[in-house]
Amino acid sequence: MSPKKADSEPPMPGAIWLRSRPPARARGSLDRDAIACATVALLDEGGPAALSLRTLAGRLGVHATSLYWHVASRDDLLDLAVDAVFGEIAEPGPPARDWSDDVAEFMRGLRQALLRHPWSGALAASRPLLGPQALERSELVYASLQRAGFAGPALTAAAAAVSNLVIGTVAAESAWDHDGETDARRAMHHHLRAHADRYPALAALPESGADGWPEQFERAMDALLRGLQAQLS
Repeated sequence: MSPKKADSEPPMPGAIWLRSRPPARARGSLDRDAIACATVALLDEGGPAALSLRTLAGRLGVHATSLYWHVASRDDLLDLAVDAVFGEIAEPGPPARDWSDDVAEFMRGLRQALLRHPWSGALAASRPLLGPQALERSELVYASLQRAGFAGPALTAAAAAVSNLVIGTVAAESAWDHDGETDARRAMHHHLRAHADRYPALAALPESGADGWPEQFERAMDALLRGLQAQLS
């Protein structure tokens, strides 16, 4: 295979970020940004099941072989799409006076970006986030936590807690966000009350949560940041 084309190594998550980018073939030729944008649009319309190299090529109006100058597999497309979603988070500005303000801003921005693309949370949780957009935002989180005083394993754990809270809550919100949510929640609470002897704490919960999804997220984020702050005391 021509060395100008994307490598044909066995597909693996994150591989696209570890290869050299192929040179542009001609003015107006495809590039990663155009491929990423089209991939995000396809995923928004039909989820991961709707994505294939052939379908994407049709959307871009090119032959499928043209894509192989830029991507080696469907895995590459997923990595490009996830990084494009991270690119929707506002770029980091000057550090805030309080490290937790920067982390909270990142968490809110990541939540909104992932919610705009319901497929993206699960992918972000299962793929190495090595794209330039994701790394730039991750650098902000790590730098803010370092500034707070975290180091070594404590730093790694704190950063993981930050991203995992956002991705986990978005996954739950996206799964529940459908027309039948009210009926599903009602059935769930009826089931819990019918088994209150086994699950008394769960059965005591109100049928409809006191808070909506945004409020729940803010409470969870506040609890996490307070817990991290307590570790530094």
